[in-house]
Amino acid sequence: MEQRIKAIVEAGLNAIKNALTLEELLEVRNLYLAKKSELMGLFGQMKDLSVEEKKSVGAWINEARETLTQALEQKKVGLEKEVLQKKLSQEAIDITLPGRGLPIKTAHPFFLIQEEISDIFVSMGYAIAEGPEVESDHYNFELLNIPKDHPARDMQDSLYMDDNTLLRTHTSPVQAHVMEAAKGQPVRVICPGKVYRRDEDDATHSHQFGQIEGLVIGEHVTLGHLKDTLLVFAKKLFGEKRDIRLRPSFFPFTEPSVEIDVSCFSCGGQGCSICKGSGWIEILGGGMVHPRVLTMNGYDEKSMTGFAFGIGIERVAMLRYGIDDIRKFYQNDLRFLKQFQGR
Repeated sequence: MEQRIKAIVEAGLNAIKNALTLEELLEVRNLYLAKKSELMGLFGQMKDLSVEEKKSVGAWINEARETLTQALEQKKVGLEKEVLQKKLSQEAIDITLPGRGLPIKTAHPFFLIQEEISDIFVSMGYAIAEGPEVESDHYNFELLNIPKDHPARDMQDSLYMDDNTLLRTHTSPVQAHVMEAAKGQPVRVICPGKVYRRDEDDATHSHQFGQIEGLVIGEHVTLGHLKDTLLVFAKKLFGEKRDIRLRPSFFPFTEPSVEIDVSCFSCGGQGCSICKGSGWIEILGGGMVHPRVLTMNGYDEKSMTGFAFGIGIERVAMLRYGIDDIRKFYQNDLRFLKQFQGR
């Protein structure tokens, strides 16, 4: 019996050694260690043996089973490593190749100027206020001293959604919301955002454009405060050598109203094609908040005064970067946008 067991073990070890795949190794295991294998079948032949013989034969069988089990496990580990190495070699990634870099973000000139103007006024203590782009007639016109059927409405060809709702024609309704929430207290805000007017689309006009409007209300606020504020703004935006001038104008929500020009940053006021030979470039409008607007929005016009101003974002960007067509801001042409990369 002992010789027979040794022969089974020797044959099993040879079969394990010659197995080339995990599948072949599994077949060897079934052949030599399964319940119906020759080795395991020897347990059934022990019934006719004496007690002493049973002890000896049982020990030989268990030792043989242990030997084959250990050999199988060692072989299995080796074959699994081979399988893994083969898979890794087939799926290898050459990490020495250069990576595929993402393109650097290109800042849009519209937002470059909007952020720069906002930063200037924030540095002067202004808060930033935003509001809805779809407004009621009440906030867009009536609270700004532009009642229904007033000729001043002809200055802003509006895009109405119904009889009482429209796309805002300026960011002034944001100022109305701010004054309403302030309940007669002083305010100092700027209101950046997109506005909409039923206008021709050409090199200098668009049905959509951007504005930044400002509003200051408090005690003893004067036109001189407006001039000094805009002078500081012009110097920070266009250079310390710039000067401004105020010309009389008309806006329904300010009285008196002024147009503000800045000395030409291209020719220094000598006259060139940019300033059309005048030495000055119109950049924004403003004035003292109309007393009626103060009253309608909850202020005591006898104790509180204020000034307001508005500037076109695209207009400043066109002047700053020499852009000759406002439509380029909205065409998503990468050839145009890449010129502002890194600014």
